[in-house]
Amino acid sequence: MSKRKPFFHPDEPLLHSDHRRPKTRREFLSQGFSAGMGAVYGTSVMGSLLASRVANAQIAYPTDLQTRINECGIPEGAGKIPFICFDLAGGANIAGSNVLVGGPGGQKDFLSSEGYGKQGLPPAMVPGLANPDSANNEFFDETLGLAFHSDSQFLRGILERTSAATQAAIDGAVFAARSENDTGNNPHNPMYAINIAGANGELLALIGSRTSDSGGNSMAPADMINSEVRPTKIDRPADVTGLVNVGDFGSLTPAQVVDIMLSVEKISGHKMDLASITTGTSDEALIKEKVKCAYVKSAKLAADVPDSSSLSPESDPDIVGGASSIFTAEEFNNDREFRKTASVMKMVIDGNAGAGTIAMGGYDYHTGDRATGELRDLRAGRCMGACLEYAARRGKPLMLYVFSDGSVFSNGMTDESVNGRGKGVWTGDNQQTAASFFLVYNPGGRATLMRPEDRQIGYMRRSGDVETSSSPVANNVNQLVQAVMLNYMALHGEQAQFDSVLANRGLTHGLGSVATRDSLTAFTQLSSVQGGIVVST
Repeated sequence: MSKRKPFFHPDEPLLHSDHRRPKTRREFLSQGFSAGMGAVYGTSVMGSLLASRVANAQIAYPTDLQTRINECGIPEGAGKIPFICFDLAGGANIAGSNVLVGGPGGQKDFLSSEGYGKQGLPPAMVPGLANPDSANNEFFDETLGLAFHSDSQFLRGILERTSAATQAAIDGAVFAARSENDTGNNPHNPMYAINIAGANGELLALIGSRTSDSGGNSMAPADMINSEVRPTKIDRPADVTGLVNVGDFGSLTPAQVVDIMLSVEKISGHKMDLASITTGTSDEALIKEKVKCAYVKSAKLAADVPDSSSLSPESDPDIVGGASSIFTAEEFNNDREFRKTASVMKMVIDGNAGAGTIAMGGYDYHTGDRATGELRDLRAGRCMGACLEYAARRGKPLMLYVFSDGSVFSNGMTDESVNGRGKGVWTGDNQQTAASFFLVYNPGGRATLMRPEDRQIGYMRRSGDVETSSSPVANNVNQLVQAVMLNYMALHGEQAQFDSVLANRGLTHGLGSVATRDSLTAFTQLSSVQGGIVVST
């Protein structure tokens, strides 16, 4: 008899007998044959602006940069809360074995043993039972506010990469929401919606880890796609450093480069003041000031990014190479997912991109064991934790959203291996057990709930299936994206503008009345946001 392999390595592809051979990029990604790479390619305003000679710039004495930044109202960084989403391609488990999703009463309105069994938990590990190894003596953990299973590998990875102080400033919410299995056709990705809500970066609006319209595996809602902000692809640190080229200034210091940029602004402004702009309206002064401020923004960019290496995670000791780095040099150099995560999180959290998607492949892990999925969930959790910890070290808020196309189920058999941890083996796909969730880090302290028990939106039946009538998002992925956007706006105190922001783009929504939308909103405005803009902490 042939001996069955106990589990698959996190980088090993998955080939299922009940799936056709992978042919499309999506199928290669979901089964782990493709790495779900990310790269940022693009040109910089700086390259074109500084390509011309500035021989006469010394005739104009530069204005103080910060004064002009304030006069132009240019926000620090992206201005809005950084947003990162994890697209776990293939149908990962989220509900039950990772984030608890309960009945109508919330996360701790526990399901039946059979329902949790379908979600991969054996009877001895069902939430609510006595667990001597748990701080609260039960099989759930509320260290992050949002309740996870106490043996969740997402949670284990997040806690491994975050400090106690960071953990104390995190909370989150979970959506009970089904989506189709193993398909890139789910309009799951919220990147364009987040951009519509105002997220934009100093260098790029959106970045993503695939060369797709969404930047990830799943699609974005078709009516929200805007080709002008199509996500720029991210791969590795070397590609990030190619984003900015300030031209050849020889031995000039960064401060001298900024002075030259401001001199160009003053010279150009003087020429515009002498010229006449015919618009047919009374907006001539406004137009001139906007053009001048564009030069100021370029000068600010030169100050913020003095050279391309400042964009690279490799040069950031908080990420790698320092005494207390988030990743060790060995981890960073040997794990492509860590390098990709580091590149995306630095771009977004530093304000150089408004939002980013990190697509991770190989989450179609119903391989007849549990260890394969546990190891991949653990690595995903470590990547999530890295993003949250980096936001904390930068003193920036962060909204982190996790979703997958479909989900999996267990038939009750258990994997007793070290990595299987005695949990139910993943037997096949099941979209009925699907969920998605988001975490919010706020440097000013844990986010405030709109109402008690608002950490769960929608609910599940006792059988472990999504109750499709429990919310407008439970059976509609387009409306799930709208709800993510609504919650993002609420963190800025802007949820009342939800209708008008969509209407300005010619869009409508299906989230119902204001009262219904309130029931879909988890948190109030963050303390680190004033007037819809992130403030320094």
